[in-house]
Amino acid sequence: MTFKITILGLGQVGTSIGLALAAHADKIERTGHDKNFVRASKARELGALDKVELNLPRSVEQADLVILALPIPAIKATLRSIAPDLRQNVVVADTSPIKGQITGWQADLEPGHHYIGLVPALSPHHITDLERPAHADLFRGGVMGIISPPGTPGTAVKLAADLVALLGAESFFMDLQESDNLMASAHLLPQLLSAALIHQTVDGPGWPEMRRLAGRAYAAVSLPAASQDEPQALAQAALINPAASLRALDAYLQTLTNLRTQIAAGDEAQLTSTLSQAAEARQRWWSERTAGNWLQIEAAGPKLPPKTGFLERLLGLGRQK
Repeated sequence: MTFKITILGLGQVGTSIGLALAAHADKIERTGHDKNFVRASKARELGALDKVELNLPRSVEQADLVILALPIPAIKATLRSIAPDLRQNVVVADTSPIKGQITGWQADLEPGHHYIGLVPALSPHHITDLERPAHADLFRGGVMGIISPPGTPGTAVKLAADLVALLGAESFFMDLQESDNLMASAHLLPQLLSAALIHQTVDGPGWPEMRRLAGRAYAAVSLPAASQDEPQALAQAALINPAASLRALDAYLQTLTNLRTQIAAGDEAQLTSTLSQAAEARQRWWSERTAGNWLQIEAAGPKLPPKTGFLERLLGLGRQK
């Protein structure tokens, strides 16, 4: 029995998923589709796919699992386009960092078609890659959030958990609101702050001279605006759940206000303490993130379902008796 997976969107995430599944190519058939045929062909050449399907609806007709590795602006239209051609009991998963209304778009799916939201976190070995290449181990050693709307059957959730295991990541079961609140600060806020810094400096009167002096600190903070989400995707992600975006921005503005107050008061001791705490907290997070031993760091945390799931049984990954 061959399990059929279709990957829609063959950028870094989609191609990396295909590459990670290559080790099980004897039992998994990987079909890919991307509106950019050159990108799709490259993914096939890398070994991420067994075949490329140019026709979008046809690409999902036989799929048991459809993965939408697409920017937010493309997800709604894609769901509507593929809905009539999906098989019964198919699981449709997306990898966008912010879910918000996306779980509502599942209404375009017929009864018997199940939606799962995936929130991937990159492997610590690739988190600083600037060129964003695809890797078979892009997610290995990281976690991947799993969000299931009410009423999602357990088989669909287990299938998602099995997929995460095959990608080398740890499942992290999350509530939709919890996920969006966390990602508003962890994913959206750094990019919005980066854009704000660029506007504040480039549009300022001293920029012609400043651009010659800007160095490592400026390069590091301004990088997300140019290397992460496309502007339209970032804008839609911020607007898809405005309450979470505004909370993250308001909290950051309060932190800036506190720093301003300390500087205005000339309080060197307090300012030094604040900056030292930030440096120590960043180092602590980086040590934890690179180690990835979250079960040791947090003894009480989400755990994988205890029973062997469908993909594990299919691939013979269950515990031997």
